Amino acid sequence: MYKELEKFKVSNSFTFTVEDSLEQACNASEGAGVFVVYAVEGDAKELIMVGSTGTVQNDGTLKSKNGGLYDKIVNGHQFAKTGRKYSWPAQMKLETIAALEVVWFETFNADVKAIPTAVEGQVLQNFLDENAKLPRWNVAF
Repeated sequence: MYKELEKFKVSNSFTFTVEDSLEQACNASEGAGVFVVYAVEGDAKELIMVGSTGTVQNDGTLKSKNGGLYDKIVNGHQFAKTGRKYSWPAQMKLETIAALEVVWFETFNADVKAIPTAVEGQVLQNFLDENAKLPRWNVAF
């Protein structure tokens, strides 16, 4: 796991397969934060995506869409103009990915105030430094 994420105490993870319903499998909170997605093959895990939700306003308050991390993971658009609950299983079949492990972190709440996109950027920067590219499901940052 990335060291930038270790300080966030409100976090959890879930596993998702093509047969699962992402709406039922997802245990993410409605808080603001970051999520990382790993492709799982046996004992091997590959980071394939980093995402975030929530915007900090100039007065220090958080602006977040209803549903927070849960909604971003389940209904956020990826690969097409359609929610991940549809696009992830299709992409997993295309790439023959057996399972995804999704780990989420609340980065902005009553106890901690880290800007979600800044944390996302730190994780992506470290991945770029180590691999000379972004995770394959991240189109751009």
